[in-house]
Amino acid sequence: MDNNEHKMKRGLKSRHMQMIALGASVGTGLFYGSAPTIKLVGPGIILSYLLAGIFIFFVMRMLGEMSVREPVSGSFSYFADKYWHRFAGYLAGWNYWFLYMIAGMAELSATATYVNFWLPDFPQWLTILICILVIITVNLINVSFYGESEYWASFIKITAICCMIVFGLYLIFTTMGPFPQNFSNLWVNGGFFPNGAWGFAASLAVVMFSFGGVDLIGITAGEAENPEKTLPKAINQILIRILIFYIGTMVVLMTLAPWDEVGLNASPFVQIFSNIGIPAAANILNFVVLVAALSAYNGILYGTSRMLYGLAKEGNAPKIFASLSRTGIPMVGILVSAVIGIILVIMTYYFPKELFMYLLSIVVAGLIISWFIITITHMKFRLKFTRENRLDELHFKAFLFPYINYFCFIFLAAIVVIMLSVYKLFLHFVLNRSSSDYDTNIRYVDFYNSFTYLGNIYLYDIFI
Repeated sequence: MDNNEHKMKRGLKSRHMQMIALGASVGTGLFYGSAPTIKLVGPGIILSYLLAGIFIFFVMRMLGEMSVREPVSGSFSYFADKYWHRFAGYLAGWNYWFLYMIAGMAELSATATYVNFWLPDFPQWLTILICILVIITVNLINVSFYGESEYWASFIKITAICCMIVFGLYLIFTTMGPFPQNFSNLWVNGGFFPNGAWGFAASLAVVMFSFGGVDLIGITAGEAENPEKTLPKAINQILIRILIFYIGTMVVLMTLAPWDEVGLNASPFVQIFSNIGIPAAANILNFVVLVAALSAYNGILYGTSRMLYGLAKEGNAPKIFASLSRTGIPMVGILVSAVIGIILVIMTYYFPKELFMYLLSIVVAGLIISWFIITITHMKFRLKFTRENRLDELHFKAFLFPYINYFCFIFLAAIVVIMLSVYKLFLHFVLNRSSSDYDTNIRYVDFYNSFTYLGNIYLYDIFI
């Protein structure tokens, strides 16, 4: 099929864009992964999410400036190719595709786990097959149908979080003491940072990866109705959403109970719903995260197929990926990404679990690479328009240029240093295991194990 015969359809409405952005910025790490993170940092997790959220907002403002100026499929791969270097575009696109394929592997595996919660004897491979076929069908119909499916999936997830916050506030202001006693859990029991600076630093390196997937907004630019209006609106509300859903949730959790008791026996969400008198709390949460996992893989299949399309248009992938169906869908990219996703899932069943975690660790490196590329590309993009006196063509400028770029550079570098430092603490324990300083060694290995466990949780659910 000649790819010139058909064009992509701008079928994503404003409400689709809003919910896609909203769903992409809130993941299942909030439902299940918050408890062990809280154990590491205590009430200071509120600040961890705030700083990570500010970083993501800055990155999205950079991407938004470029996407509003040129709303194309392929997003930052296209911009890196055009405004930086061909290899940068090649690296950005294939890095994005690869890390999302691995994330998709995790999401497909997760769906089987959630279904087995109700049907323990139901074959996991059959669950995964059914999920893949459903998601492929959704993506092959047309982009409007994809947008509608994501709208309702995100609606379910966000409704659950809103209910948790409302019920939590009800418990705080009706069953606990008057202010400020009802908020005393935020600073008693070891203080706001009970585990010190390194506990906060480690938590920061973990929670930032829970925002992976927000860049899907940039991918949708090529198929959004009136992107000059819908994209800025969706991006500008990211920080507000983070403040409401992440910060609000953490404040509620940290207030209801001492930080070292939150999620001790179950998900914090299950505890909240159970305390309010909803016996089916576990079933409700399992339904929500199942929908979230399906939504995540739906977005992954959408994003990877569009990235392949963009790479092919730039000459960085086989031309066949640039072909479109009569409805404007990159069918080849969808089917290839789905097949490879199936292969990756099969690998997790036939190879040791360590392989699964090694693959997931690549996601961490992939996200850092993506964010670095966006930050550098934006600097080159803005400098080009500045030199050519064309700044008036930019209708959605990232503010405080180039200072937000410098902030993002420093932030990402700090995250890399933190992660390497934690790893060195583990090596120190291994190399000095015969040391008489038993307490210190135990502290090192406990810190490493906590960080590794937290990382695994967020990596597993990162894009949901």
